[in-house]
Amino acid sequence: MSATWLAVLAACLGCYLLKLAGLSVPAAWVEHPVVRRVVDFVPAALLAALVAVQAATSGSQLVVDGRLAGLAVAALALALRAPFVVVLLLAGATGALVHVLA
Repeated sequence: MSATWLAVLAACLGCYLLKLAGLSVPAAWVEHPVVRRVVDFVPAALLAALVAVQAATSGSQLVVDGRLAGLAVAALALALRAPFVVVLLLAGATGALVHVLA
């Protein structure tokens, strides 16, 4: 068996054990208000981290280009409560414009 398959099997076992650990947590712990508040924000934090990495890096280097400008325009449009389609169009147009001009 190759090292790749061993890594895949180890990852599968780890995921299964993590899921089992999550199901084994007592309900009283999960119902605690602090835990509920933290759990509500975890998906948003993970998505924000993913967007930041995709917008500001290329490989292992920090890059400032049209993606970052598009992200800034999208954040501004969202703050101004623009419809989602408008946010996408503004961000895409800004990123393309910065790419053409740079």
